Amino acid sequence: MKMRTVLKLASLGGSVALARYVMRRRRTIDLAGKTVVVTGGSRGLGLVLARGLIDRGARVAICARDATELDRARDELVAMGGDVFAAICDVTDRDDVLRFIASVEDDFGSIDVLINNAGIIQVGPLETMTEDDFDRALAVNLKGPMHAMMAVLPSMRHRKTGRIVNIASIGGKIAVPHLAAYSTSKFALVGLSEAMRAECTKDGIYVTTVCPGLMRTGSPRHAWFKGHIQAEYAWFSIGDSNSLTSISAEAACDQIIRAFSRGDAELVISPQAKLITLLHGIAPNLVQEVLGLVGRVMPGPSTNKSKIAVEGKDAESVVAPSPLTRSSDEAARRNNEN
Repeated sequence: MKMRTVLKLASLGGSVALARYVMRRRRTIDLAGKTVVVTGGSRGLGLVLARGLIDRGARVAICARDATELDRARDELVAMGGDVFAAICDVTDRDDVLRFIASVEDDFGSIDVLINNAGIIQVGPLETMTEDDFDRALAVNLKGPMHAMMAVLPSMRHRKTGRIVNIASIGGKIAVPHLAAYSTSKFALVGLSEAMRAECTKDGIYVTTVCPGLMRTGSPRHAWFKGHIQAEYAWFSIGDSNSLTSISAEAACDQIIRAFSRGDAELVISPQAKLITLLHGIAPNLVQEVLGLVGRVMPGPSTNKSKIAVEGKDAESVVAPSPLTRSSDEAARRNNEN
């Protein structure tokens, strides 16, 4: 009797795996000649994704707020042989996003893939965070993707095809100390992204939610820090550099492109992120207790009562940059983050 049950379960598992394989094969798209929009594509992960897409033959449209960074990124991508459209756009401004999407469609035609990558990271103790910090995080990390999704959905629905990729974070599944505003916005983005998938699949549109752990993109230089800013920048950039706690941006890029090409619902990147997600699902109370202990040993609020945020590149110390942050510093130079 037990053997029969085991065989039935094995057969069921095999059938589910086969069905998933067949479904993925049927949904997988070839990116050659496709038009892909990458918000925040001038540096960091966005630029790495743009490179990977051009390598696969896609036409790439990037946007960012900084004209100088955008020009450098466009020049690099064109030098690779890419067909590139680049424009200044603030994703928090709905009208700006609508103009950008309309310009891409005028230049390249229909948009096949939207990658919502633009984001903001704010690091510091909760005592230093203001309501404006939370509003800013939600404006960039939640409303920015929402504006872009709403802009591309009508055309995708009309054509009954499309891919949308939302770059969330492991911080959108598990809240980490000193990232309260960031985690709040990423939790909201995960919810929005999953809701969009549930409602858009019927129209042939597959939404993929990406939750990376730390990636070596060079992003600490453009994160915003409060409290003991040098100490906050140090722990963040050291963690971003350590191969035990982070993954290379190039490896993350390959996983992301593979996931949305297959129409996958979710991608959690890095073994560390997958492990902590698993543990949180099994023993959430224990994980929260551990995170509480972590919070106790992190830098406290500064004696300086100012709550002005400082960008990472202006928060350097003898510890960062240093040999401990070499990988992240090299990634910053490589990915237009300097």
